[in-house]
Parts: sequence; C-alpha cells; structure tokens
Amino acid sequence: MKWSEISIHTTQEAVEPVSNILHEAGASGVVIEDVDDLSKERQSVFGEIYQLNPSDYPSEGVILKAYLPVNSFLGETVEEIKQAITNLVKYDIDIGANTISISEVNEEEWATAWKKYYKPVKISKRITITPTWEDYKPVHSDELIIELDPGMAFGTGTHPTTVMSLQAIEKYIAEGDSVIDVGTGSGVLSIASAMLGANKVEAYDLDEVAVNSARLNVKLNKVNQKVHVDQNDLLKGIEGPVDLVVGNLLAEIILLFVEDTAKVLKPGGYFITSGIIQGKKRDVRAKLEEHGFKIVEVLEMEDWVAIVAQNKE
Repeated sequence: MKWSEISIHTTQEAVEPVSNILHEAGASGVVIEDVDDLSKERQSVFGEIYQLNPSDYPSEGVILKAYLPVNSFLGETVEEIKQAITNLVKYDIDIGANTISISEVNEEEWATAWKKYYKPVKISKRITITPTWEDYKPVHSDELIIELDPGMAFGTGTHPTTVMSLQAIEKYIAEGDSVIDVGTGSGVLSIASAMLGANKVEAYDLDEVAVNSARLNVKLNKVNQKVHVDQNDLLKGIEGPVDLVVGNLLAEIILLFVEDTAKVLKPGGYFITSGIIQGKKRDVRAKLEEHGFKIVEVLEMEDWVAIVAQNKE
C-alpha cells in the first residue's frame, strides 16, 4: 500500500492544534521534529532521546509529519488540512512559515520511520512513559510505567503540556480521588491518575479516534477497572461531584468549560489545566478567578503554561 507523507513547517505554539488537525484528517500518528530538541540536555540514564541527527531537523521552528493513505480523496483531504491550519490565525495562534509538502512512501517505511523518535522518557519523580516495543526496566521500586503506542493516535505523551499536567497530577492527587479527564486524547492523564491512586476516572473526548485510542491504552496499562472512556463534548451533561478535573487543551477551549468545571468539582477540589500559550495565561487565570477558583500554582515549560486552581470551599 502507498502512503503519502505530509510535512508541515510551523511553530512550537502551533504543534498541538496542528497535530489535532492531522489526527482528525485520519493520520494515525504524528512525528514532531523540533529544532530545540538538538540543544536540550538529556540524561541517558532514563532512556531519553539522544544522538539526534541535525539533518533531520529544520533550521528553525517545528516540522510535523503525518501519514495518509494514497486514495482518490487525498487531494481533498490535504486541502482541508491546509484550510484548517490557516484558520488557526483566527485564534491568535502563530502558524509560522506554514509550508506544506507532500511525498510518497511505502508502507514498510511508514510503519517504522517514526519509531526512532520515541524512547522511554522519565516525566516526573515517579512516572516514566515508554513505547510498547521497548523493553524498559524500572530504575526505582516505586516507579510507575505508562506504556503508550503512539501509532494509535495523539503522540507520545512527552509534549511540555502533557509533562506539566502529569507533574501536577502527581503532586495534587490523593488516594481514592475521583477524576474527570476532559479531552483525554491518548488517555495518558487518566492512566496516570489511576496509577497514582484515583479510585474512579472518567475520560471524555469529542473525537471518536481519541476515544478508541484511549480505551486501547487504558487496557494496555491494566487500569480499565478504574478508568471509563466515553465520547462527550467537554463537560456537557456531566455531573459531579469529583475531587479533580484535568484538561490539557487549548486556552480557547479551556475558557468554554471553566463554569461547568466549578459545578462538577467538590468544594476545595482541584482543576489542573494545561495547553495554554503564554499570551493566553492572563485570560485563563482571569476566567478561573471570575468563577471562584483560587490559583494555587502556575507551571511553565518552554512557551507553555499549566495552571492548578482550587475550587471555592
């Protein structure tokens, strides 16, 4: 079978929304080539990515690559992708050069090309994310290993927005907590919540591909007794109360369900939200405070922000 590799030169700010556009267009995985990866210091003791080839990376910005089957609808699909990315400027998202190129690859090449970018990564004090094909041995006795297959959808779980979310969950979750994960994607935040002691986790996503991906990852990590995955539009129709709500989404989306989050959270419960670019931090913070939330902590990594807020008592 022939596959088409679509390559998009964009910015770090646009990585999450462009990746989502590609997934919605039918891509079953996205390769991220970020020039900043070449200058990051990494400790190989955790099995992180190392010995990167500079020729694989752009001189600036980020290149996203995804793979789509070559069929009669390919031209139409590519045009829809282009239009959707261009529309991101309406949300004040910098899409950079936004150059798009197409090339054809064989199925064998497509199936293995992206695996060189994905190695086990230690995310926090206790959590390590590893691909399913790696034989990773825990470094510490209390280490929690989350296995993901990024070929299913929604990346590797190692983007700064996800890392900050996981670090915050590890810090604020309590044994026996009930959790709602809004826009679950791969399900990694739900899986981590269950592993860290949550008794019940509800994971929701509007995208059917994400729902299926999350369900598979939940089963893979043997937390399906605690985590229920379903299709839903943010928190519409969802009732609480729960101890913790997590949402790794764009700031524009977060603003849409702050009020609903306040309603489903127990008094004193935590709302961990990430995926916020620096320019939107004030907007999200103001919206949270408007609905009675107390800002407990603000995390920052690269150009991204995560906010931990506590519901009013």
